[in-house]
Amino acid sequence: MNSATVRNLLVRGMLAGLGAGVLALIVAYFLGEPNVDSAIGFEESHAAGHEHHEVELVSRSLQSTAGLATGVLIYGVAFGGIAALAFCFALGRVGRFTPRATALLLSGTALLAVYVVPFLKYPANPPAVGDGDTIGKRTTLYFLMMVLSVLLAVAAVILGKRLAPRLGTWNATVVAVLGFVLAIGLAYGFLPTVNEVPSDFPAALLWRFRLSALAMQVTLWAGFGLVFGELAERLLHPKPATVSAGTPVAASQ
Repeated sequence: MNSATVRNLLVRGMLAGLGAGVLALIVAYFLGEPNVDSAIGFEESHAAGHEHHEVELVSRSLQSTAGLATGVLIYGVAFGGIAALAFCFALGRVGRFTPRATALLLSGTALLAVYVVPFLKYPANPPAVGDGDTIGKRTTLYFLMMVLSVLLAVAAVILGKRLAPRLGTWNATVVAVLGFVLAIGLAYGFLPTVNEVPSDFPAALLWRFRLSALAMQVTLWAGFGLVFGELAERLLHPKPATVSAGTPVAASQ
C-alpha cells in the first residue's frame, strides 16, 4: 500500500470518525445528559448546608452543548484517524477479508479492547461518584487496563495467525480467544478494585448512566465501521465505469 493510498485512507478515516461522532453526540445528548443532570442534582442536594461552594468556571448549559459536542467530535476524528492507520496495517494480514469486512472487524475489536474490557473493570461513573483525591489513581488504573487490553488483543491475533497452519483457522481462533480471556481475567484479578459509589446513590441512575456511556461507544464504533468500510471499499475496489446505452463505443482494432 503506497503512501498516497495510506493518506487517502487516513483522510477517510477521520471523516468517518467525524460522522460517527455526530451519531454518538446524539446518543450522548439524549441518553447521557439527563442522567448527568440527575447525578448533579443528587450531588447538590447532599452539598446543601455546607459553606464551601466551588466556583463554576464553565456553565452547565455550555458543558452539555458546545463542550459535549467539541469533546465527542474531536474524540471521533482522532480515533478515526488512528483506526484508519490500523486498518492499513491489518488489511490482508488478519485474513482474506474485503476492505468493508476488515473495517467492521477492526471496529468491533477496537470497541472490545479499547472500551468494553476496561469498562467492565472500571466502569464509567457520573458526577457525585468518586473521591476527588483519588482521581489520579483511578485514571492511571483505567489507562493501564486499556493498554493491557489492546496489547493482549494484538497478541491474541498474532497467536491465532501462528497457530492457524497447524490447528486450522477455527481451532486457532478459539485458542487465541481463550488465551485473551484468560489473560484479561488475570489482569482483572491483580489490578485493584475501585468502588467509591456512595451507599445512598440511586442504583437505577448509576445503571442508566453506565448503559448510556456504553451505548455512545457502541454507536461511535459501529458507525465508524460502517461508514469507513464503505469509503475504503470504494477507494480500494472501485467499480468499473459503466457505458450508457446511447454512448457510442469505439470498435476494437
